[in-house]
Amino acid sequence: MSENTLSVVDNRTGAEYTIPIAEGAIRATDLQQIKVSDEDIGLTSYDPSYGNTANCRSAVSYIDGDKGILCYRGYPIE
Repeated sequence: MSENTLSVVDNRTGAEYTIPIAEGAIRATDLQQIKVSDEDIGLTSYDPSYGNTANCRSAVSYIDGDKGILCYRGYPIE
């Protein structure tokens, strides 16, 4: 078993799932494979107030929240 994965057992069904971990995070869409039935849309994540939401890399924007900087394609957003 790779150390860059998360193993999840769904106690509702007993099914086991392996979810990849990249840069210390899992993709929320990877939770969609966890279903009770074929008609189920899959598990979704809920993060009230974005308390544990990760950011992503961007080639077109730059953010430094501590310094109050937000730029889009090199231009400050003001």
